[in-house]
Amino acid sequence: MAPRATLPPHTPTGLLVFQPLKRRHCAECRRGPLPLLVLEDAAPRCLDCADLGHLVFLPRGDTALTRRSREESALSAVVVRFNRRKSRYERQGVLVEEAALARAEERCLADAEARRRRRVRDARRRAAQDALFAEAFAAEIRRLFPGCPADRARAIAAHSSERGSGRVGRSAAGRALTDMAVTSAVVASVRHLDTPYDRLLMSGVPRHEARRRIAATVETVLRGWTEAGLGSAG
Repeated sequence: MAPRATLPPHTPTGLLVFQPLKRRHCAECRRGPLPLLVLEDAAPRCLDCADLGHLVFLPRGDTALTRRSREESALSAVVVRFNRRKSRYERQGVLVEEAALARAEERCLADAEARRRRRVRDARRRAAQDALFAEAFAAEIRRLFPGCPADRARAIAAHSSERGSGRVGRSAAGRALTDMAVTSAVVASVRHLDTPYDRLLMSGVPRHEARRRIAATVETVLRGWTEAGLGSAG
């Protein structure tokens, strides 16, 4: 007899099939040892004798496939096994009609294709949104620093606003295109591309000291990009 213990709390009412922990034989046809059995009047029966031999086993793991297989199957059973350490039965999967499983798989495949197409549409929509935002970010760079070359402004905007990067362009201030966020992105670009900052870091100079050493160069570049616009306005 299967151990006395609590069955899985979410097992629906219906047929239960057990994966025995010990060698068991069918009380009716004497076949065994049985990989799966049904208890009838406290006696083990093989699936064939219990009229469940035509069902196929679907292991647990795919919730959608399991749910749809049971929906499609006129006859089904929940398969459980006793966990001695936890003193309880645990769900292992279900038995369903083979044709029902095939229909459920087709439904899941159709859903998977729909999800794939939705992901493609969402990716295109996000890419369009990102392109528009990068353009707006570059325009703000050019407004604050008119002397910044257009290609450079676009490169800074694209780098700073890359989705998932965690850079300033993805912050709340960056999304709002605040002057501080835009200036921070430009300063970072100048620091890495127009000064020996990276080489200083690689040579072991502490970050704060490296920034101090290149501060004048950064200020010169920014002033040049700012004053270029003032000169043209005059």
